[in-house]
Amino acid sequence: MHRSHICRRLSGLSGALALAAVLASCGGSSGGSGPAPTPPPAQQRPNILFVVMDDVGIDQMASFGYGGADAPPTPHMDAVASAGVRFRNTWSMPECSPGRAAFFTGRYPLRTHMYQALGPNDLANSQLSPFDATVPKLLKQAGYESAMFGKFHLAGPEHNEAGNATPLQLGWDHFYGWIGGLPGSIDSTAGGAYAAGAQACGFYPHHFAGSCHFADGACENLPLAPLSEDGNGLQCLARGGIFVDRHQCGTPLPASARLDFDRENAYYVSPLVVIDGGRTEAVPLSDPRARGYRTTIETDAAIRWIKSRPAGTPWMATVSYSAAHTPWQHAPRQLSPQTSPRLSGNVLDCASPVAGRLIQNQMTEALDTEFGRLLVETGLATRAADGSLAYDPQAGNTVIVIVGDNGSLGFAVKPPFSLSLAKGTSYQTGVWVPLIVAGPQVAAPGRAVEHMVNSVDLFQFFGELAGLDVPAQVPRTLDSVGLLPYLVTPGQAGLRSINFTQSGVNIQAGGARNGPCVMSRTASQGGSCTQIPTSKSVCEDNAGVWWGPGHTDPSVIDPGGAGHAQCWEVNRAITAAGAAPGPVLVLPERTLAIRDERYKLVRNTTLNHDPATGGSREDVAVELYEIDQAPGTPRLEDPDSNNLLRSPLSAGQQAAYATLTARLDELLASEPDCPGDGNRDGVVDAQDLAHWQRISRDWGLSSVYDFFFDGRTDAADRQVIEQHMGTVCPRRHGVH
Repeated sequence: MHRSHICRRLSGLSGALALAAVLASCGGSSGGSGPAPTPPPAQQRPNILFVVMDDVGIDQMASFGYGGADAPPTPHMDAVASAGVRFRNTWSMPECSPGRAAFFTGRYPLRTHMYQALGPNDLANSQLSPFDATVPKLLKQAGYESAMFGKFHLAGPEHNEAGNATPLQLGWDHFYGWIGGLPGSIDSTAGGAYAAGAQACGFYPHHFAGSCHFADGACENLPLAPLSEDGNGLQCLARGGIFVDRHQCGTPLPASARLDFDRENAYYVSPLVVIDGGRTEAVPLSDPRARGYRTTIETDAAIRWIKSRPAGTPWMATVSYSAAHTPWQHAPRQLSPQTSPRLSGNVLDCASPVAGRLIQNQMTEALDTEFGRLLVETGLATRAADGSLAYDPQAGNTVIVIVGDNGSLGFAVKPPFSLSLAKGTSYQTGVWVPLIVAGPQVAAPGRAVEHMVNSVDLFQFFGELAGLDVPAQVPRTLDSVGLLPYLVTPGQAGLRSINFTQSGVNIQAGGARNGPCVMSRTASQGGSCTQIPTSKSVCEDNAGVWWGPGHTDPSVIDPGGAGHAQCWEVNRAITAAGAAPGPVLVLPERTLAIRDERYKLVRNTTLNHDPATGGSREDVAVELYEIDQAPGTPRLEDPDSNNLLRSPLSAGQQAAYATLTARLDELLASEPDCPGDGNRDGVVDAQDLAHWQRISRDWGLSSVYDFFFDGRTDAADRQVIEQHMGTVCPRRHGVH
């Protein structure tokens, strides 16, 4: 049988078996052939510790030359950086889910169809597919065991047949964390002990004595807490309990206190999912495992798993921290001693964006503290006599990778970076992230690499570490280039000629979108409107006002009373009402950028209200900038002042503009549609029909075989497969 036919048949298999068969028998999209390379012996393959920070852009990192006087202290990550390599010119995607999908598939959003943070309304078509070649599936070919701890946010649980088991379906052997990714809202009742809205940070903030109650009925009296420590409410919450001030165990509770152990509370009570040995467990919120500070839970789970690894089996542990994503909620003082309020009987206002940037510093410092504990307790580092981290990458066989998933949220951005052009945009503040790599492979540690790197490159790098020829093995169009040459060769030339980032809207049933969230609208300022927040609660957790269905804020202009579906409709309502301060600024629905070593092209597409027709119109704005990554004072974008297209271009600028435009168009055309190819193996064949048949029979709802994006896998989708049976889909190379 011809090799290409074998490849097509094998690539129809699902899960890890699919990738094992395909990688063993089929070349990648670059047309590689011949036997797969033999990985090095297990004892020579390094273990991999992959640490992901959430919403921590490069503007936060003093070790990269930024952060100013307000940078959060990160001494443990700084110690690893000084013993490794800092990649100072790394782009990710503008939002968390597509950034993380890029890490684990080596593919841009235009290939995975995951363009923004996953929400409960996004169909399986915008989630990682069970047929995707992911890092854990890839590393299985070299004998690795893989685990993830913390935030997942790559697929499910909604609109996905696998539900909470999506990490298992995508190749991870073990998972301990949060499938939906985002922490829930702050519980302003602090577990039902207080009236709704009474506790803005989710816990009683003062130091008075009281009782700490636990789900199993246990109770502990807490004496007056010293002002140098956290208040008793936070101490009790961090231990998994609910605090009642000035109450003694064994006496009747106040009539207003109705303790409820089934309420989420941001970083302290979360819907934990545990996958081990093929078994998936959804842990109740009343279970002690689901209660406690989230960063600590994530670290503890990683420590347990790493310490239990059998000798001789290489492993990859992804510690996907939730911090420092909103909602901003205080970290325990013992984890953030330098940034916590000092000698105060109260806490910062968690509802204030101004206080939020200070709380984010606490959360980032706490992340760094727990990261240091992770290294020490797993034997990857020790403590020096002064308590600092003593990390020697040559002392073991583990590579440490630390990265941010996207830029910082606007309210938390450090100068000189832009608060208004931050996370969710393709400007530098939104996509420029820290990347640190350390390990025994690093020559001349302590240096910085200034060449362009993209988050997709980590996929190939992890394969390189395992001794795999990734482009020759993965049967997909990859956007990755390697990183290993930068580690072993200090003078390595740049491996990329361009860099790329992209975000947009995910696929929802009937072409729906996330509802409008209005930010920073006051009596004198119109504010802005975004559809990035996935729900009303997420909008409000980010200091926004929800103007979508189910809004409750009386400031919302809504003559019909049903809310608005999109931001342009918000402006239609404001215009019709003649309301002051007038229309909001609608943020782009789709944004992308491409750059070379000197110039950056940005293309924003916005759906605006058209007063002439009363409907909407699509406006496309193209901008060109000269940028750099100078430490301390980088050259950043400002559409109002340094967009080069506002003036006639020089010959060199015109050439750069033409080249970047052509390469962008080439890249966007490199993933043509292929109706009927649900498993994306490049051909519509009997395997697609077999997959459709099983999914429609056993599930029938949203899947990668839902070609009409209606949330159903049914007979209409079968007709698409049959109409295109035998089609060989065009394959094109990635653009680097």
